[in-house]
Amino acid sequence: MAQRKNNKSHSRKEVKTPPVESKNGKKTEGGGAGGGAGGGPKYSVFTWVVVLGLLGVWSSMAVVYFDIVDYDSVIARAKEFRLNFSDVLQGKLMAYDTDGDGDFDVEDAKVLLGLKEAEPGAVGASPETTGASERIVEPTNQQAAQQQGEEPKEATSGDPAAEETPSASGSHDVESEIQAAVPLPSIEDDFIPDDPREDVAHPYEDEVDTIDTTGVLVEEPPSQESIVDSGRYVTSSEVTQESEPAVTAEEPSESPAEPPPEPEQQPEPVLEPEPVLAAEPEPAPEPEQQPQPEPEPVLEPESQPQTETRPETGSVPEAEGSTEKLKEKAKKKKPKLFNKFDKTIKAEIDAAEKLRKKGKVDEALRAFESLVQQYPQSPRARYGKAQAEDDVAEKLRSNDMLQRAINTYREAAELPDATSDLLMAALKRRAERQQFLGRMRGSLVTLERLVQIFPEDISLKNDLGVAHLLLGDNKGAKKVYEQVLAAAPNNGFAKVHYGFILKSENKIAESIPYLKEGLESGEPGTDDGRFYFHLGDALQRVGDNSAYHWYELGHQRGHFASVWQRSLYNVEGLKAQPWWTPKETGYTDLVKMLERNWKTIRDEALAVMDRNTGQFIPEEENLREKGEWGQYTLWQQGKKVGNSCQGVPKTCSLLEKHPEATGCKRGQIKFSVMHPGTHVWPHTGPTNCRLRMHLGLVIPKQGCRIRCTTETRQWEEGKVLIFDDSFEHEVWQDADSYRLIFIVDVWHPELTAYQRQTLSPI
Repeated sequence: MAQRKNNKSHSRKEVKTPPVESKNGKKTEGGGAGGGAGGGPKYSVFTWVVVLGLLGVWSSMAVVYFDIVDYDSVIARAKEFRLNFSDVLQGKLMAYDTDGDGDFDVEDAKVLLGLKEAEPGAVGASPETTGASERIVEPTNQQAAQQQGEEPKEATSGDPAAEETPSASGSHDVESEIQAAVPLPSIEDDFIPDDPREDVAHPYEDEVDTIDTTGVLVEEPPSQESIVDSGRYVTSSEVTQESEPAVTAEEPSESPAEPPPEPEQQPEPVLEPEPVLAAEPEPAPEPEQQPQPEPEPVLEPESQPQTETRPETGSVPEAEGSTEKLKEKAKKKKPKLFNKFDKTIKAEIDAAEKLRKKGKVDEALRAFESLVQQYPQSPRARYGKAQAEDDVAEKLRSNDMLQRAINTYREAAELPDATSDLLMAALKRRAERQQFLGRMRGSLVTLERLVQIFPEDISLKNDLGVAHLLLGDNKGAKKVYEQVLAAAPNNGFAKVHYGFILKSENKIAESIPYLKEGLESGEPGTDDGRFYFHLGDALQRVGDNSAYHWYELGHQRGHFASVWQRSLYNVEGLKAQPWWTPKETGYTDLVKMLERNWKTIRDEALAVMDRNTGQFIPEEENLREKGEWGQYTLWQQGKKVGNSCQGVPKTCSLLEKHPEATGCKRGQIKFSVMHPGTHVWPHTGPTNCRLRMHLGLVIPKQGCRIRCTTETRQWEEGKVLIFDDSFEHEVWQDADSYRLIFIVDVWHPELTAYQRQTLSPI
């Protein structure tokens, strides 16, 4: 190929080129004008430039297309690497700074060469500065050494110079990441390393040691105050709050327990455990302590009822109050569950506790069981095992597993060197779970032991009083609360319970101040529907109209459906009205049967009365102000009562065809005889799940009447009255002879078949 010469664009010096051999074997001199054939070079410089340029373009395209180089990473690292080489060199030479002026200069060089003596003061101060400088630039120096073929020296954990020290500029040390010779083990996001400088207390010990009250590890210590259910005990079917045993929420800081939310339950720091309520609350055969929200200050009974108002969110008083609460929490001491030995295996316990906290209860249980086998003398490991068993029992709904947890709580408390906080936590939780299983006497024994160990703890005595009430031992409970009030006269929890006991003893006037002051205290455990119920009832019996003020407060706080409807075992959403017609109930066949056969029913009842009036048992619910009121019961809680139907076989035969009555587990079927001069106090039934039918059998012409809310009616022989006895009702018998009626309770018509089957009996 002949080369074209462009004289205008090229003016370069001719260079003697080596001879080039042509096709015919003759040698020619290159670099000349190249006019003759074969006289010039075979390829020109321009051609090579073009070829190389094309190769570069294709190479660049290949690099980009196949993503051979991560340009983003290169650019990012280039931006981060801002150390100037001269700065690095200067930093390295600062080790030879002999005059203490912060850099290496001519004067320092003279000292190194022996031409000048070092200044003593400066030399003495230089090592610290030098050491710091070496640590700052060490990664870069190591890189420079690698570039020169030297291997960097691997830092060890024991070398102080190897410790990471933030640079003065605060910039991220990219080079230290590049220099890492050995990959580090992966670290979990929530992993918190132990502080090697602490040999006794662990900075995160309190978080792990905090008493678990919800089945998970508590991060914020709850209040030291402890409360118990203010009345889960059953003292009267008319006034017992309904709940269904399930899983309990845990107690506050003094209470160890954890279970089965809480709440969940967030949680108020002073809430007590209670079985979780189902869609329809039911009375628990094994009462469990019930969480009560901390009430607002109660209005004075003399004042008129009024709607409660709350400050707006973000208001200054509320903000100040929350700040004070935070300060108080910070001041309160967190419970310590680790003894000296437990702290030596804290890492292993924390790992097992972490599994439990994450809800991996089966794995947590296996981990704690392994720890107990390895370290049988560790109270904290055994307490963790009990908590894990408690969690598994909740998960499986297993009473056997829960009994295992109860036993393990005892074992943890009996180990030597158990801390006082762990001892209290384990025994309190044990008592709660015993109550949950219905082992009331065992719970009482556990609480008595707690009171012996911690005699100054008022909350434990309050719990002990409740345990007596759960057993129906009002005298034992009264004695305990008298001791509490002697030591702490203003304890609101003890006051409401003591007032409740006095009222059950029919000491109406004496009970009022205790109930009233206890509710006004607003202390945890006092805001309970039973106490509003009994205070209002006591005030009514002494003729004090402020009773309805307290009923209104109870309604405002969600304890009552209304001022008039004050039942405590309720299913939400049921139609609520005081009086009903047969058509509204849907039980017209039952009503017609009763009214058609009323004489047969009456005659059998009179025959029973004539043969043995003792079969009519006096009313025992303390509802009478005066007079005589007897009852003869055929069905109770959906079951026949003994041999009662043998005296009235025809009546029972008629009723067995109507399961809405005989299968009503929350009602009764009975004869009721009331003698002249009897007055029944205003009262309400225990549940809104039933309606009550009254069939008149023997009715005096005048003087017998019944009021439900604001409407008063009279009975008629052979006719049925239907009302909802969850509303307030009152009865007068001012006639000259007895009144005899037949009472038939039926399921509320809006209850489903499933609800009728699963609701607990009352």
